[in-house]
Amino acid sequence: SFFSWTGLFGGGADDKAVDAKAGSNETVHVFSLASGHLYERFLKIMMTSVVRNTEARVKFWLLRNFLSPQFKQFIPTMAKKVGFDYELVTYKWPSWLHQQTEKQRIIWGYKILLLDVLFPLSVPKIIYIDSDQVVRADLRELWNMDLKGRPYAYTPFCDNKPEIEGFRFWKHGFWQNHLGPRPYHISALYVVDLQRFRALGAGDQLRVIYSQLS
Repeated sequence: SFFSWTGLFGGGADDKAVDAKAGSNETVHVFSLASGHLYERFLKIMMTSVVRNTEARVKFWLLRNFLSPQFKQFIPTMAKKVGFDYELVTYKWPSWLHQQTEKQRIIWGYKILLLDVLFPLSVPKIIYIDSDQVVRADLRELWNMDLKGRPYAYTPFCDNKPEIEGFRFWKHGFWQNHLGPRPYHISALYVVDLQRFRALGAGDQLRVIYSQLS
């Protein structure tokens, strides 16, 4: 089974850790999405790694749109066994916003363009993690990061591999002009202050840029 394969839940120490987290008042909110059985398996591993290394209660927010019926049937059992909260969220793509035709591009759109409408107002902050990532540190470090009034924080893309220079699309055309001297950031892992994000109208600004591009 998945639980025996991970080898994380065979002893009493893990059970005590889950019980301790259940009594914590702090909750770290994590957003992710997956499409296809392979990435759903990656998602299970990522979620397990988050819970194992984070000394706080974790709630996962998963985009319902692309999850398989098998995963949706399995997730309640996993939540109980591993020790986390979860909620499946969905939002119909706005009719006025140009929609991509490729599934992967639609998924990318959901994880960037609709952050201000996917989650309840009671969620103050969200950490997005790609389903194929493995977390090896306590997410509270990122959760408690001082964003200095900014709505979100992304990871700068590395610039030390000349062999992929031809794939760096942000060094040409629109993105070069748009970014100027600022570095390009990837979206595999980021944190969003949802309250600040909404106050600044950041979602609207991102959707305007997307509309100009598409």
